Amino acid sequence: MKKYILIIALLFSALCINVFAQTKSYPFEVIKTGKGKQTLFFIPGFASSGEVWNETKAVFEKDFTCYTLTMAGFAGVQPQPNPSFEHWKTEIAHYIKDNKIQKPILIGHSMGGGLALAIAADYPGLIGKIVVVDALPCLAALSDTSFQSKQKNDCSPMITQMTAMSDTQFSDMQKQMMPRLVQNASKLDLIVDWSVKSDRTTFGQMYCDFFNVDLRKKIATIKCPSLVLLESYFINLKPTIEEQYKNLKSAHFEYAAKGLHFIMYDDQEWYLKQLDTFIKS
Repeated sequence: MKKYILIIALLFSALCINVFAQTKSYPFEVIKTGKGKQTLFFIPGFASSGEVWNETKAVFEKDFTCYTLTMAGFAGVQPQPNPSFEHWKTEIAHYIKDNKIQKPILIGHSMGGGLALAIAADYPGLIGKIVVVDALPCLAALSDTSFQSKQKNDCSPMITQMTAMSDTQFSDMQKQMMPRLVQNASKLDLIVDWSVKSDRTTFGQMYCDFFNVDLRKKIATIKCPSLVLLESYFINLKPTIEEQYKNLKSAHFEYAAKGLHFIMYDDQEWYLKQLDTFIKS
């Protein structure tokens, strides 16, 4: 009888583990493509869809396994309660562990680049390499060198401002802002559409939360090789940019020759060459 009880207990335990694996909810949608021993893990930027990596994946997924995220509440993905940079960072790391992904190369744009830095810093044994596409350890410090993160950051005013706008007002705001971020006119409508489809509460919360993030000290714990790709304008701020990154000893910096924040669209040939060299080295 004890033998059968033990078997039943083991079967029940296995069932629970299987159900948990199937039902565990992460704060992002993920698409897996490609085949290869090495894994590339793509994290899009603020209010962007994972589709921002389509052209990149088309080049690499024949040789690599690719995981592409779209964060909850962005670009039409169902929002989740209480989003935060810290929670998203932790859950991406958990996903990598839960799925036994060995030493992935994290490639993050904008806020996704910040998440890549934070994950590599907090889980240094988990990540193989990181590529940071036009992101800084502390965005707020670019305009305020004395900036310090608030321990209790109240994002409710920003959420109220975003949710109070009509759909037309919000869409018009995005149409005015996006030409400052992307030079490739053929991509403007697409990027605006991702923002417009984003949940307004998530938009306000994460805009406020990310602006309070300061990774300048934390990145000292990153051990893996790191490539930092920056838009062309930042060459004018090179000392300031590299001062922010001074604790990332493994960093290699490259500055685009043209274009704006969406480097993968504005200087695509150069960007893909940098990725290819770094990933395959």
